[in-house]
Amino acid sequence: MGRLVKNLGLYLILIVLVVSLVNVFLSPTQGPQQTLEISYSSFLSEVSAGRIRSVSVLENSLKGKFTDGREFVTYVVGVGDLAKEIAQKGVNVEVEPPQKTPWWANMLSSLFPTLLLIGVWIFFLYNMQGGGGKVMNFAKSKAKLFLDNRPKVTFKDVAGCDESKEELSEVVYFLKEPGRFTALGAKVPRGILLLGPPGTGKTLLARAAAGEADVPFFSVSGSDFVEMFVGVGAARVRDLFEQARKYQPCIIFIDEMDAVGRQRGAGLGGGHDEREQTLNQLLVELDGFDESTGIILIAATNRPDILDPALLRPGRFDRHIVVDRPDVKGREAILEVHSKGKKLAGDVDLAVLARRTPGFVGADLANLVNEAALLSARSGQKEIRMKDFEEGIDRVIAGPERKSRLVSDKEKKIIAYHETGHALVAKLIPSCDPVHKISIIPRGHMALGYTLQLPEEDRFLMSKSDLLDKICVLLGGRVAEELQFGDVTTGSSNDLERATQIARQMVTEFGMSDKLGLVKLGHKHHEVFLGRDIGEERNYSDEVAYTIDQEVKMIIDSCYARVRSLLEENSEEVEKVARVLLEKEVIEGKELTVLLGMEEQPSEEQHGDGQKADSRTGGRQASGDTTEEQSYGTGLVGEAPAV
Repeated sequence: MGRLVKNLGLYLILIVLVVSLVNVFLSPTQGPQQTLEISYSSFLSEVSAGRIRSVSVLENSLKGKFTDGREFVTYVVGVGDLAKEIAQKGVNVEVEPPQKTPWWANMLSSLFPTLLLIGVWIFFLYNMQGGGGKVMNFAKSKAKLFLDNRPKVTFKDVAGCDESKEELSEVVYFLKEPGRFTALGAKVPRGILLLGPPGTGKTLLARAAAGEADVPFFSVSGSDFVEMFVGVGAARVRDLFEQARKYQPCIIFIDEMDAVGRQRGAGLGGGHDEREQTLNQLLVELDGFDESTGIILIAATNRPDILDPALLRPGRFDRHIVVDRPDVKGREAILEVHSKGKKLAGDVDLAVLARRTPGFVGADLANLVNEAALLSARSGQKEIRMKDFEEGIDRVIAGPERKSRLVSDKEKKIIAYHETGHALVAKLIPSCDPVHKISIIPRGHMALGYTLQLPEEDRFLMSKSDLLDKICVLLGGRVAEELQFGDVTTGSSNDLERATQIARQMVTEFGMSDKLGLVKLGHKHHEVFLGRDIGEERNYSDEVAYTIDQEVKMIIDSCYARVRSLLEENSEEVEKVARVLLEKEVIEGKELTVLLGMEEQPSEEQHGDGQKADSRTGGRQASGDTTEEQSYGTGLVGEAPAV
């Protein structure tokens, strides 16, 4: 309805503008000449000659007709006794009284341009502020109120975060039975902050809490408080809480809290910008909560590190709930939720899919189920098969296949030996994660091939030997190229970058250098106004920096020598796997084990969980990794050969 009103207003203004322009710029002289304009002397001559039939006398002009029917007009200065003289010569004379313009018409004609400009300014101001009922309503809150149409989502519709749901259940109980808490002198948390990576279901969890409590639900984004006019954000915060007090008990949900809650004093424009005023008003409203009120503030963010400390202290956001990546059981439950209403084939095992998708968040799993459904429909199937889910996993990990990309036979051979090097090293080192798949089919926008490893269990810590093994796997592709062709390509650039990063972290952060000892070297600066680390303080000398570089190089060189020795001793296996890979383009993990004549190891279907073994940035080799804090964590490693 609001959009219709805006469109009608726009059309009305355009019509008025067009009419005004026509009246201003078009004159009667621009149309067809119907009336003959003659001079006063010619008029007198025509009267004397008897060629005038009739005349209408106006204040300063004469209009009439010739005897032949033509119309004419002439202008005079004062008519005097002219009408009497003309009448005596037999001409029919009519005298018209002067027309008086109404006062309102004169006023409208003078005020119309001003009113038109004001109307146009108000219209654009209305649209610029996003509308809202009244023209100057931009200081009102943009929060969406779900009252009669409150969320129907409950905790049963949320899977994979049982601990988070348990924490929020106290809020639900308080909104349903506040007397149960007040009788014991307990105070419900004023604010709840949901923390976690993108896609883990923070927004869905807040909607489920509102649906479970069956109370009004205010939903607003942090960016909705930010405006070009100073003071508007603070006014919108005040209006939001005023509305909430009318509907209490209720829940206020602010998504992307970091947009308005960033640490104060870090902006480029000083400490009194619009965003900080908005944050100050939010802090005041949180302090103004009465314990007896039924207003619960829930906020969500994936950047808790940049939030202002005053916002996180007890009394404001009392409770911090982490909504982390789901484990294997959580992923299975999420897959069950998203598979409801979909026709699954008999060979689909959600437990197996849960184990094959380590590191996937709820959004990834929803995308996986949708991709599998699309693939099944594209192939004309009536049910979603396990094959479709497997292809969906590859699409989510590395992107869709690009069979149209033409790769020369020479480059295809290089890619095959590169991926074989990654896979062989992972198979020859017992502690490495099992190889799930090797592929030389181009995927995504960069990957010309990849080796996918899936970890066997949840992993939160990594030993020094684990990190060295990971570096060895990363260097496997580069060594295989060198041994086979006597030359190297640009395809190992990302492998080297990741290997160097792990080695440097071992030396500077993890205290794994015998020469430097148990020292944490370097301190990162958190530039909050940019939302990321842009600098690092060197708390060590140039001599120590040189030693760091030498230690990093020593780690890389030792791993390189180890990988070269392994692949030289198993050169026949390298040739065998590369030849099969060139022929089939894809080798599954079980097939690789049989091909190498190794003992069958438990597949990923028989193990627990791990982290995501892929990346969407393209590359050659994938490896399962550790916690999110370690930057060498998850991803496809390596790049397509490029300049």
